[in-house]
Amino acid sequence: MNTQVERRSRRLFARLVDDKSASATARAEYEIFKGMPPAARVDRTWDNGTEASLHVLVDEALGMLTYFADPYGSWQRGSNENRNGRIRRYLPKGTSFEDLTQDELDAIVGEINDTPMKLLGYKTPNEVWDEEIARLQSKAASPNTSVALTN
Repeated sequence: MNTQVERRSRRLFARLVDDKSASATARAEYEIFKGMPPAARVDRTWDNGTEASLHVLVDEALGMLTYFADPYGSWQRGSNENRNGRIRRYLPKGTSFEDLTQDELDAIVGEINDTPMKLLGYKTPNEVWDEEIARLQSKAASPNTSVALTN
């Protein structure tokens, strides 16, 4: 499973991955980020596993930056680790993902994203995400057209 958390809204995105290969992980990452507006897909932070070795393919395809956490520095990916813990409430350790479908995972992610958070002023990650996307779209629709004139 590949999980990503958007930093402003704390919205969780998750995709099932066929295996832990770098190519399968890169495909899952691409699927997560391709539908987002470019202004919303700025960067992401990885741990140091070999499954991230093809991150540059996603970086180049989508114009994103990738950062890597220090070894044993899971606190540098705190939001993602928190969300992985939330998923574990539904899928405890030892649970096989073989029978889990993407639709079932989407339902779990949907519940997590619809849970209000104190950090977000008791809004849900989905509410904050929708506000952020609307802000980005209105900004793109009416760009600042002021021009500085010089002599």
